Amino acid sequence: MASRRLALNLGQGLRKRAAFKAPSPLTRGFASPVNVGKTQTTNLKNGLTVATEYSPYAQTSTVGVWIDAGSRAETLETNGTAHFLEHLAFKGTQKRTQQQLELEIENMGGHLNAYTSRENTVYFAKSFNKNVPQCVDILADILQNSKLEESAIERERDVILRESEEVEKQVEEVVFDHLHATAFQHQPLGRTILGPRENIRDITKTELVNYIKSNYTADRMVLVGAGGVPHEQLVELAEKNFSGLPSTSPQTQAYLESKKQPDFVGSDVRVRDDAMPTANIAIAVEGVSWRDEDYFTALVTQSIVGNYDRALGNAPHQGSKLSGFVHKNELANSFMSFSTSYSDTGLWGIYLVTDQLTRIDDLVHFSLREWSRLSANVTEAEVERAKAQLKSSILLSLDGTSAAAEDIGRQLVTTGRRLDAAEIERTIDAITEKDVMEWANKKLWDKDIAISAVGSVEGLFDYARIRGDMSRNF
Repeated sequence: MASRRLALNLGQGLRKRAAFKAPSPLTRGFASPVNVGKTQTTNLKNGLTVATEYSPYAQTSTVGVWIDAGSRAETLETNGTAHFLEHLAFKGTQKRTQQQLELEIENMGGHLNAYTSRENTVYFAKSFNKNVPQCVDILADILQNSKLEESAIERERDVILRESEEVEKQVEEVVFDHLHATAFQHQPLGRTILGPRENIRDITKTELVNYIKSNYTADRMVLVGAGGVPHEQLVELAEKNFSGLPSTSPQTQAYLESKKQPDFVGSDVRVRDDAMPTANIAIAVEGVSWRDEDYFTALVTQSIVGNYDRALGNAPHQGSKLSGFVHKNELANSFMSFSTSYSDTGLWGIYLVTDQLTRIDDLVHFSLREWSRLSANVTEAEVERAKAQLKSSILLSLDGTSAAAEDIGRQLVTTGRRLDAAEIERTIDAITEKDVMEWANKKLWDKDIAISAVGSVEGLFDYARIRGDMSRNF
């Protein structure tokens, strides 16, 4: 669409010049004063950060608010509050009823959504460029003026309880919730996003209001725009709609706990269910934070271990040594390596699914043997393959205004600055096999592990046996 518009504009310009016989160098027509594709940031007086990536030829824009507060900002008693608030955000404000809010979004052909994670809460809207002021007004309204009516709270309580039941049926979600719970025992990061069912039943308006007062403050929020919204316009809209936000967060006990460096605990949790046809096992070491200098090295190492799914046609040829070995010996249905990062820690590991219930020990053993190999014997070829896959994955994930807004918001909330695509590419290109082996020696070799297993896991050996495979010599 951008090239078509450029061609049309250029053609119109040529016809006009021919009619008036006023020659002008063609090169001048391409000059532009805008910062195309660059991330611009401005801090308002109250501390709110405004960030944009302007694309002058985009017909739509995504605007959203990224908040440095999620389930990690809760106490044991209020766990689930952030997610509960996300549900109530669209149920009416002081200015708009739920019906008015829904009609307003529908009439502009827009899209309004929100999600909660362990460290962030996000509200965002996608619309035509002309409707950006209306979207910012709606976002400001639901963040600052939600009514939180008792009737809406009771309705959403039932909805969230049903959602909790659905999540409990998703094995992967259950495994990773248990993995966090055992790796970060009795700490905010180890709690689930939805919260326990007893909390969902007991959360009151008072707790919801207190969470907003404690966390929805300007210093912990970033207003992001990506697409056809100029930076200056979004700054003006921010000053108009968000200038009344409190500047700082109160130093509550929950806030102090959320900012405390969590301790990684080597441990395991097993939920045996012989009615399940598979064993579902996640194994992780303490990973890297978003700010860690080895963040991209961890991602390259993860890509070397790779992923595998025997249902795919290319299953025997998925690149990594482990996938080839697992396929040849029919050890697993699938596996997925992962590197999950948070503001001050992370989890790096592998998620295994197998119906070969008598060979679980072989699968775990050879997976961890591959981890040990990374400390001493990594080839240049596999590092280059992993780097190419990683760069492709990152760049493809930035396609579209919503993806760009997500990347900007997440980076600014967690690290305070955004790495552009070129900087990411240079950083990844600089990683060598020596860097990978040094990282593996530091983070994998003979390190404690957290294990979460669900399903037919009788064949999974005891923790000490598995832990012994973390320092296997060849």
